[in-house]
Amino acid sequence: MEVSPYGLESLWAQGDFVTKGVAVLLLAMSIASWYVIITKAFQLLRFRKSSEAAGHQFWDTTSLPEGVATLGSDNPFAEVAKAGVTAMSHHTAHKGHLHDQLSVSDWVTLSLRQAIDEASGKLQAGMAVLASVGSTAPFVGLFGTVWGIYHALVSIGTTGQASIDKVAGPVGEALIMTALGLAVAIPATFGYNALVRGNKTTIAKLNKFGFDLHALFVTGSRSASEESEKNGTKAKLAAVGRA
Repeated sequence: MEVSPYGLESLWAQGDFVTKGVAVLLLAMSIASWYVIITKAFQLLRFRKSSEAAGHQFWDTTSLPEGVATLGSDNPFAEVAKAGVTAMSHHTAHKGHLHDQLSVSDWVTLSLRQAIDEASGKLQAGMAVLASVGSTAPFVGLFGTVWGIYHALVSIGTTGQASIDKVAGPVGEALIMTALGLAVAIPATFGYNALVRGNKTTIAKLNKFGFDLHALFVTGSRSASEESEKNGTKAKLAAVGRA
């Protein structure tokens, strides 16, 4: 089968070091962006299960250790719960120290906020790669395009002819570089936007879980809104049962 003189194989075989360097750079950017997209997507799916446990299973248990166990491990919800438990234990065990100038509420708030901030930082890890690839890949491809057009002009100048066979190769090289730049940038941009939305949802659930934990540690019960919602749901079910 005859190889097309204007395909990717010919581009690599006939291209100079600049063309090959741009192609390798675009390939590396594509691999990096897809790696981040796939790993972060699986991470969000795993955290979604943990958020469901934090919203329901955790509060159906009879003790804090049992509740923390339902959250699993290696996820931000478990880390936030453990941070709250550790803060309460530390504050209770070290009465009389300088940190007792802070109330239990303030101490737990600081610990929970620190755990949530650390979890937010982990969620954002790798997002800069997608942002950089999405914003720079088109320009890297454009550089290859300009270089290909330059080759076409050089070919016309040296031969004195503007025939199609003299300029088709360099112009085809330029168009391929443009397409490669867009092919790298578009998935990175879409992946970045999707992951940002997923991260915002997870962080919002983390903040809600942290608020409920704070209420539990300070007052001994879940937040009033959650309790009223739960009681309202029970009342509705009872009414349906009586009907």
